[in-house]
Amino acid sequence: MLAISRHLRFARAAATATALTALGVLALPGAAHAVPDQAPDQVPYTTSYQAPDRLDEPVRTTGCRTAPVVPPGVTTAQEMESGGVARTYTVHLPKRYDPRRSYPVVLSFHGHKRTSQWQEELSGFSALDTIAVYPQGLIGTDGESAWQGAPYSAPVDDVRFTSDLLDRLQRQFCVDNKRIYAAGKSNGGGFVGVLACRMPGRIAAFAPVAGAYYPQSGPCEPSRPTSLIAFHGTADATIPYEGNPAKGLPALPDWLADRAERNGCRPEAKSSRPRPQVEVQRWTGCDKSSRLVHYRVEGAGHVWPSTGPNNDSSTPTVIDATPVIWKFFRGSTLRR
Repeated sequence: MLAISRHLRFARAAATATALTALGVLALPGAAHAVPDQAPDQVPYTTSYQAPDRLDEPVRTTGCRTAPVVPPGVTTAQEMESGGVARTYTVHLPKRYDPRRSYPVVLSFHGHKRTSQWQEELSGFSALDTIAVYPQGLIGTDGESAWQGAPYSAPVDDVRFTSDLLDRLQRQFCVDNKRIYAAGKSNGGGFVGVLACRMPGRIAAFAPVAGAYYPQSGPCEPSRPTSLIAFHGTADATIPYEGNPAKGLPALPDWLADRAERNGCRPEAKSSRPRPQVEVQRWTGCDKSSRLVHYRVEGAGHVWPSTGPNNDSSTPTVIDATPVIWKFFRGSTLRR
């Protein structure tokens, strides 16, 4: 009976993957991805459930010295099952990927209504010497793609999906389990905030950009201090810098003060201006060598900051977020 149940469950996942392929959301494994600008209207999902404590624990990598399941240097669509739900993501290995050396992993989460392809083009982590992974969110209550923690997200456990995805990546590739990172934009940035609350024992550092920190994310009770770098524009009209009480969105200074307190940092940040219109706030004295940094980009809207045009805006800002994030990630290692 158990074998039959498992067969049916995987059959449903396969059927969903077939439907996604037909809609252009999922490319065949081994091929370059082709994701449309808008996700499909319907994706099956199950009710969310409480994730076990093991999701916050490091997992041993077993994928070293084995041939990679996807070609290096090419972004490839993949599918898997998590919690009985068919899920998709894209992965990009460095062009000179060597299974005899370990690599960091960067998970990059797209925003509300967006796709994994959009997020890859926006964040650009595929150009770096890392295993870059772009998960695809499921269709939420408003018919658009979203991540857990928002009022419009699907009732699924995306934290569990993240853990299952990391398990799979560590079985398939030579992953350094002390150098796993998470970044995201808008709703994806808010979900990175959720991961900072739920998985700081497995993910070494977090980088939300224009993050949407809704109260639906639930209580934040991290098992340890977290290293986090946050970007936000002062002219963001979608997720206002000063918050939106009607939607329960906190003002960025309040959200950062809460993070500083949880990390045991000194309450007052030290500020600097590396370039015009950019204020960098750094908290000091944080517990267990954790770091908290905020880039306040004056006059920037709801964007992933870039000195050139990108998917978010044709109007450049005065700073590129991705190399700053990458430098922060490279200086962060998971400590027990």
